[in-house]
Amino acid sequence: MLDDFFVRALLVAAGVGCVAGPLGCFLLWRRMAYFGDTMAHSALLGVALGMVLGSSPVLGVFAIVIVTALSLLFLQRTVHLASDTLLGLLSHTALALGVVVLAISGSANGHSLLGYLFGDVLAVTRMDLAMVWVGGFICLAVLAYIWRPLVALTVHEDLARAEGSPVERCQIIYMILMAGAVAAGMKVVGVLLVVAMLIIPAAAAQSLSRTPEQMAVLAAIIGVISGGGGLYGSLVLDTPSGPSIVVMAGILFLISLLIQPISRALESA
Repeated sequence: MLDDFFVRALLVAAGVGCVAGPLGCFLLWRRMAYFGDTMAHSALLGVALGMVLGSSPVLGVFAIVIVTALSLLFLQRTVHLASDTLLGLLSHTALALGVVVLAISGSANGHSLLGYLFGDVLAVTRMDLAMVWVGGFICLAVLAYIWRPLVALTVHEDLARAEGSPVERCQIIYMILMAGAVAAGMKVVGVLLVVAMLIIPAAAAQSLSRTPEQMAVLAAIIGVISGGGGLYGSLVLDTPSGPSIVVMAGILFLISLLIQPISRALESA
């Protein structure tokens, strides 16, 4: 029999993987992997502010990630700098500021800081489990609702505007969903590795999919397998759970590369 804490950790990891995979597809399609990295780095500032203010670090992460995303949208429209330059500025400034705030406040000891950086999924509570699954269901429902206009603006933003798609609204909603995924993923793999749960399952699914919908579903499945397989591997090998989950996702990506030629051969036959 598996211990209760391990079952909770398994369900949380699976829930985060199921949500992160489809969200990560849009990062790949729009070539915005560095955007996910920026959101993850800014999460440490959210952790710091949450601890300093005596509130939940998860709420702090959610708020700071949204502020960072909206700041990026504003700067892209007002400052004549390339997007990757702005992402670099926001990413490293937020990360450094988070470390400085933690150091000045003395709010985190070494153990808790490592948990936020690399995750501590085995310490999740029943409340964490409920929040991940309820929030994940809402996130996937909203993503399904805005799927068509979001895909349209991903293919061609100007054409989507001309067709009357609510481009700005979809972008803001997507960033809010991303903020929720980063806040939840922090519990599983930590702020430094959470972007891997967004990128790697989507990248593995891309080579095996023919439509956007297939890729999103397959990315969710790969995310769930990564969470469960990595967590089980960490239990057997006595390794950190967060990095083990990311390693499992990387292994699945390599497997997808090996399967890709076989899949194409079967399609052409």
